[in-house]
Amino acid sequence: LAIAGDSRGSEKRPPIIDVHVHVYGEDARWTYRVPNPASGQPMTATNEEAHMRATLAEMEKYNVVKAVISNYHDVVQRWHTVAPEKFVTSFGFSNPKSVDLGFIREEHDAGRLLALGEITSQYDGLAPNDPELEPVFALAEELDIPIGIHVGLTKPGGIYDAFPDYRARVGDPLLLEDVLVRHPRLRLYVMHAGWPMLDNMIALLWAHPQVYVDISVIDWALPRAEFHSYLQRLIEAGFGKRIMFGSDQMVWPDAIGMAIEGVESAIFLTDSQRRDIFYNNAVDFFQLGEE
Repeated sequence: LAIAGDSRGSEKRPPIIDVHVHVYGEDARWTYRVPNPASGQPMTATNEEAHMRATLAEMEKYNVVKAVISNYHDVVQRWHTVAPEKFVTSFGFSNPKSVDLGFIREEHDAGRLLALGEITSQYDGLAPNDPELEPVFALAEELDIPIGIHVGLTKPGGIYDAFPDYRARVGDPLLLEDVLVRHPRLRLYVMHAGWPMLDNMIALLWAHPQVYVDISVIDWALPRAEFHSYLQRLIEAGFGKRIMFGSDQMVWPDAIGMAIEGVESAIFLTDSQRRDIFYNNAVDFFQLGEE
């Protein structure tokens, strides 16, 4: 097993797919040069071009062969133009009232939109089963578009400054159950694996075999022991084939390596379980087999 950040000449670690990466045209954290909150490392990329180049460099370093990118659709398209073989284009949004379903359909039909998410409606205080989200889920099922929704954490205390409408209580994974019953063919993955609501996440996975999770942000921002404990319980419950690696790389490209090391250092994982998390499960969920 390679150690994150090591160098072995021409030898590369096996390929990795990161299902949760963000892109930005501008961001206040660049302006204020906010350091990585987990490592304290200073910010090195402070504009769109530098952020993209730093992200690509981290992907090359760790052999991340594909990344699902979202946030600003125009920026997503620019990144995809630079490295179309590396980036899977996704459309993210927070408030469903701002979403033009016709635009989603057109962009998908044109091949410029291959997934939906990150859906961050929890930041607007909306539960996953809120009726305002129903048309989006219906369209995703109709077009067979993979869809990822934020369920779980934000930064500690964020409700008191940046995210006043965020509510932890609507981050319950079981609130997705009625959505799944209405749309049984929906290809849905729960971002952040629903942390910290482990029991309810396990209940949802058990009852709905079509659901996957990603382990983004919890694999580098949480205390390592807490992340490993959470991941181990998902593995022990039998869901190793439905866990996908994600970094939730926001404005700190070094988070990619930190997230990879979080999985690599989980000594309870077998080599085959790591390969499933890092690569095979994403190939299955996003139907990347032909590539």
